[in-house]
Amino acid sequence: MLKLLHIILAIIVMLLAGYGLITEDYRLQPYMLLFLGLTTLVMSLREFQEGKKGFFWFSIVVFLFILYVVIQSFLLN
Repeated sequence: MLKLLHIILAIIVMLLAGYGLITEDYRLQPYMLLFLGLTTLVMSLREFQEGKKGFFWFSIVVFLFILYVVIQSFLLN
């Protein structure tokens, strides 16, 4: 279940990033960062299930940082 969700979120991130690069329209970049943060959260949950606690905590910190950046970008726009 988490693997499928991880793949779907990663595809959404790649599509949004590709759209921004091709069209040079960066209005969707906060949404791309939001999905990137969710991808990182799902990745950290998968690592926790596998028992890799060190990488789990690192991924949680990265997720929280991305979440902070997303909130800032939504508030500034």
